[in-house]
Parts: sequence; structure tokens; C-alpha cells
Amino acid sequence: MSVPRNVAKRAKELRREIEQHNHQYYVLDDPLISDFEYDQLFRELQELEHNYPELGTPDSPTKRVGGAPRFGFKEVRHAVPMLSIRTYVQQTDIRQFDERCRRQLGQDLVEYFCEPKFDGVGISLIYHHGELITAATRGDGETGEDITENARRVSRVPKTLCDHVPTEIEVRGEVLFLKKDFERLRHDFQATGHPGLKNMRNAAAGSLRQEDPEITAKRPLSFFAYAIARQSGEARIETQEDSLILLERWGFPVAKERRTTKGLDGLLKFHDEIGKKRSNLSYEIDGVVYKVNNLADQAQLGFTFREPRWAIAHKFPPEQVVTEIVGIDLQVGRTGALTPIARLKPVDVGGVTVTNATLHNLDEIRRKKVWIHDFVRVQRAGDVIPEVVKVEREGPRDNADWFQIPDRCPVCDSKVIRVVKEIRLKTKSHKREEATYRCIGGLFCSAQRTQALLHFASRRAMDIEGLGDRLVHQLVEKRLVTTPADLYKLKADELVSLERMGNLSARHVLASIARSRKTTLARFVFAIGIPEVGESTAKDLAIAFGNLARLIDAMPETLRYVPGIGKSVASAISQFFDDVHNQQVITELRKRGVTWQEEEKVNPKIADLPNLANFLDILDIPGLGKGGAKAVASNGISLKAIVNSSESTLAEWGLARARAHQVRQFWNVDDNRKRAFDFEAQLKAFGMHWENQPVAGHETQRVLEGKVLVLTGVLPSLKREEAKELIEREGGKVSGSVSNKTDYVVAGDAAGSKLDRAEQLGVQILDESALLKLLKGSKH
Repeated sequence: MSVPRNVAKRAKELRREIEQHNHQYYVLDDPLISDFEYDQLFRELQELEHNYPELGTPDSPTKRVGGAPRFGFKEVRHAVPMLSIRTYVQQTDIRQFDERCRRQLGQDLVEYFCEPKFDGVGISLIYHHGELITAATRGDGETGEDITENARRVSRVPKTLCDHVPTEIEVRGEVLFLKKDFERLRHDFQATGHPGLKNMRNAAAGSLRQEDPEITAKRPLSFFAYAIARQSGEARIETQEDSLILLERWGFPVAKERRTTKGLDGLLKFHDEIGKKRSNLSYEIDGVVYKVNNLADQAQLGFTFREPRWAIAHKFPPEQVVTEIVGIDLQVGRTGALTPIARLKPVDVGGVTVTNATLHNLDEIRRKKVWIHDFVRVQRAGDVIPEVVKVEREGPRDNADWFQIPDRCPVCDSKVIRVVKEIRLKTKSHKREEATYRCIGGLFCSAQRTQALLHFASRRAMDIEGLGDRLVHQLVEKRLVTTPADLYKLKADELVSLERMGNLSARHVLASIARSRKTTLARFVFAIGIPEVGESTAKDLAIAFGNLARLIDAMPETLRYVPGIGKSVASAISQFFDDVHNQQVITELRKRGVTWQEEEKVNPKIADLPNLANFLDILDIPGLGKGGAKAVASNGISLKAIVNSSESTLAEWGLARARAHQVRQFWNVDDNRKRAFDFEAQLKAFGMHWENQPVAGHETQRVLEGKVLVLTGVLPSLKREEAKELIEREGGKVSGSVSNKTDYVVAGDAAGSKLDRAEQLGVQILDESALLKLLKGSKH
């Protein structure tokens, strides 16, 4: 079954969005959305992949758990994968789970083990002869981070077990804060002026993953064990309940609120009882977990790629309360997105005092008809981020209470733009448009500073080694760096003055910064963080225009000649370069020696694209459309003649009377005429006009145009990214797998199965020198 284009596009969007949220949640401990919103995205992708199996890929987030380990910790390979558990809120989903277990086990009534769902950080503990030897985070489920020294500082994690334990055991559990300890820590943070703690789960993750274990020791973390992953010896375990009894006997803290029960009624009764006790528990939970109790039955039910079939999480619906909105503020996010935040009359929600709640965006405010001083229903979405659900009772609603997004950023005074995107509702064909408002001062705005610097220094951008989260946060906090240009004036003594930064490390960072001065236009365009411009689009722009000045000057209409760039992306690029703050930072970067090779002319393939028909179409003239543009252009006339044409003339050229009237009305506006002639003048200046004679050399084709290459092994002198850039610059495409469509395989040392596959298929194999020789054939 072929996959519809819109379905494939949506699946790609979902994978990208879920990967971003995985990174934010598992790696940065800084979720951007609630668990509930994440679950909706994840379920939609699962459903698409189920309905269209061709969409399934081994690297899909539905096949993996969590995110990659964070840089700075050693990696630990899990002997038994740390899988996630599928979560639901509705009783119908729990009923289906029970039906599936009964059907596959052939039992009329299944026995389950029920326990609280801790809202903390999952870890794995390995003991040898009763001594803790390794502790690791979940990571991506296969590989986690070595946090052994940090785990030793958690008071409730046993360092030594009692006698009569197996020679080696691996225990799974959850690190978290008890409610009273979290409130005390939050109070201490506020008293010292430290940024506030968002929630217990994030605070626990951040405390556990400190590079300095002594910081972890100062945080009052707790631990509960919930499973034995593996063990040696003769200890007999037949059920999940037996596991918890053994863990408690060995000295591990375990939840007292647990029970074995039978059937669906027992599950729902446990969920209801724990829900009523929830606010009185010493720790935070967001639901309960059901596991088939018998371990032999668990083995029969088995696993999917990322989760067991014998376990499920049943979350609690968010608790809701009513309070008054006393004001609406704007929060500028790390990517420049403006989020309206409701300031609330303080109210208790699920044991937490809430004073602010997200309103998501202006469209959401309008849909819910929210005014300042309205009384609104508030919930902690996913028990993490408070949000306004709906208006419960209208306030006075004076004109001053109607909220508007300002034209300028409240943080840096840069221009605020409106970015419209299409939102798909659930998995149906229902769609709506939603607008995000964004500050375009990404290189200058202090709210975006840390994220902009980290992106600028990242491996696929300027590739500045050693400039990670911890160092960038210190540079920003000490105000040593306010824009990326400031990186190139850092001094050794400034770096050495920072925490955990010695002379050797400082020299390494400065050397890496110096090396980054020589880059490529594509890397630079990606590095400066233009909204909507990823790595691939940056390469397309660099290839198309070959020159930063041309790219900066390009009108949105001109940008749309670059394949894959539509109206919204072109507008975002143009507005980014129009911002005076961004212009100043780019000028400073060039003054501080950031350079790259530039092309004298626009890429020949781009230069040959314009014709009068698509020129008119790009102008988005009401009533014209693609067909009308072709009809008008086919008369072989100039732009000037079209602008000055009457309605009757336009009708003679093939337009219906009503459409001819719309076109004439468009040309009657001075700004429209001026923009059209400016557009034409720019195309001529760039050598892209349809009246120009072909430029000499346009017939020259890049040597790897249309060729597919695969890189494998370690090349003698070229890094893989460098080789990829050279290949793509000459029109080639780098693929990750060898197939009948592969033209060349470039093999280095330690080449593996890809080289074997190439030999089987008879694909031509190149070493580094042969690749470079082939690339030299493109030099004219």
C-alpha cells in the first residue's frame, strides 16, 4: 500500500517533534510540553505507523526509549534494556489491556501487581557481593549515563546490602524528591536568588546528573526500588510481588502502597483508592502501574521494541480548580517564541501553589475567549505545567483587559513576527491554522542568548569543541558573552576564572574557537539560527546564492526560487536579515575574522529558473493563479506591459472578466507595482532574469550531480562531515545504506558490513585519495 504524501509528511513532522521533546525531557531535563501533549503526539505517530507499515523505520522514536546520554558522563550499556511503559488515562484503554492479556494468556481472570507511578528519574543499580559498583540512568534504553558517584550520594540508595544476597544483582528504581524535601529545597533556592525549580521531576533529574557529585550530596533526594532486572544465584522469584518482598528484605526502600489483585475491576478499584490518597502521600505520583504478576506469564506476553506487553501505566486526570486571572505577561522562549502567561490569584492545585499558567498562544486565548480578570478553570497538565482550561465566569471585561501581542519583543525590542503553521487534530483529516509569534532578534535577544550560543557552537554549525551547556551558561551568567561575536574576543584569563576551567581546558576552547573562524557559508547560515532554516535548507541557500551579501539582500520572492523554500520560510529568512540587531552581530562576526569561500555568481541552476509565468505566480496576485500567470505570460510581453494593461486587455490574454478585475485592482496599488519592479530588478542584478542570455559555463555540470555515495569506516585525513560537505558541494547525495541505487562507496579503515554489501552488489569502491581525485575533476 502506497503512503499518501500528506501522511508521510505528517509522520516526518511527528518524528522530528517527538525527538526534540525527547531531548528536552531526557537529556536537558527541561520539557517544553506536558506529558499529556507528548502522549498525544506519540500515539498519533504510532497509529500512522500501524496503518502504514511502510512508514516504520528502525530509528523511529516509537522503537526507542528516551534520549541519548548527555555529554560529560561515561556511557553504560544496559545488560537488560530499560524500557518505557505505555501510558493511558481512559478506562477503555485499561479494559483493552486486560482483554489482550486474558486472550493471549488463555485465562479468564489475570492476576496483576499494582503500584504507584513515581514521578521521578529511572535508574539502574548493579551490586557485586552486596556492594554498589555501577549506577546508570535510563538514557535511550540501551545505553545510559554512568552516575555511580552521584548515586552514592543519595541517602536512600543502599551502598552495601545485607547478607544472603545473590553474587550479582541489577535493581531498577526511581530517584525523586519527597514533597517536604522539595519544598524545603525550593525555599532555599528562592532565598539565595537562584532560578526557581520548575517541578519535582526536573529538579530530581538535574540534581542527580550534576558533574560535581558533592552538589548531588547537598540535595535531599530519595529512592524507591521497583524491580529486579537480573540476578545470579538460586533466589527463587515467581511473581512481581516476590520481587518487591525480596528487595525489601535486601534493604531497599519500596512503596508500601502496592497490591496484587485480579481482573479489570481490581485494577480500577486500586486506581480509585490511590487517587483519593494521592494528596496525602509523601511523594509525588501521576498515576499507577499495572503489571501481570506472574513472571512466566510476563515472558509469554513478551515485549515490543520499546515497551513490555505485560505492563501499563494508568494516569490520573489532571486536577482542576477555579481562580482569577489578574494579568497576562509574555514569556520569550529560548527559540524566540512568545508565550502568554496568565498571572493568577494564588490557588492550590494538587498540593502545589500555582500563581502562573500558560495560555499557549494568542489563538488559544481567542478560542477560549479569555480576558484579564475572568475567573478560569486551571489544571496542571500532565501534573507538570499549569494551564488555563476554560473561562468559568466572565470578569468586568473592560477594553484594557483584552490582550494583544505587541509589535516589539518585550525583552530586546526586536520586531515580533507572526508565523502561521498548520495543526493536525488527532489523527483525522481535521486541520486548523495556528499562529506563533516570534522575536526575530535571535543573535541579540537575551532571552534566546544561551540557546543561540549553543546552536552556534554545535557540531553541525561552527563546530566549537568544548563549548557545552555548563560553559555557555557561565559565559552568559558572567556577561562575558552576549552575542556569538563575543566568543571571538574571549581571553584565556577570562575562561580560567570560570568554575572547573583550568589553563589546559581554556587553551583547548580558545584553539577550537580560532579554528572555527574558517568555515563554509552553509555552516555559517545554519549557525546564526534563522527561524525555519535547518541544516539542509542552509546548504540549499548557500549553494543557490553562493554569497552572504546576496542572501541578505534577497527579497522573499527571490528566495522562493530556491527549491523547497515556500512563502513562510522565505518571509522568515528575509525578516531575520532585516533586523538591525542581527545585522550588527553578523557584521561583528566578519570583523572578528569569520570567513568562508564565496562564489562570484548565483548558482547556474538557480539563475536559469525564472520565467515570466512563475515570476507572476510568486507575486501572489489575487485572481491570477498558476493557470492565469501562464496565460498572461504566453503573450510574450514585458512586466511593464502587464502592469499597465487594462481589464479588457487582460481578458484578451485569457483571463475571465472577474479575474481581470482583481488583477487590475492589484496593479492599482502603488506598493504592489513597486514591489514587482524591485523584484524584477533584483533578479536582473543577480543574473536570474528570463531576458538574460545564458551565462557562459552554465552548461557545466557538477561532477557528482545525481550520484549517490555511502561513507563507511575512518578516512585518513577527512572527517566524515568534511567528506559529506565536499560530496554535496559537487551535487552528490550521501546515503546511510548501500543499495542498487548506490554509485560509489567511500571506504576507510575499519569499514564494516557496508563494504561487504558494496562488494556483493558490485558497487564501485573508492578510498579517500580516489574520492579527492574524482572531486578534482569538477574544478574548471
